[in-house]
Amino acid sequence: MHLRELAHRSADGLEISLFWDPRDDSLSVRVTDAREDARYDIPVEDAKPLDVFEHPFAYLARYEASLLAA
Repeated sequence: MHLRELAHRSADGLEISLFWDPRDDSLSVRVTDAREDARYDIPVEDAKPLDVFEHPFAYLARYEASLLAA
């Protein structure tokens, strides 16, 4: 696995990690929700990485909307 974890936090059944992929120098945030047995991978793209890490669901909604528009 090439991803490198830069930050991690957990609370209330959520695991949130900020990853860097050195192969393409991209950042992403992974949210694992044990309550709903779900995992979300959110590309950081043009956002501030720590903003995505601190507020992943706001960015998830924006990311999903961009997928629907494409």
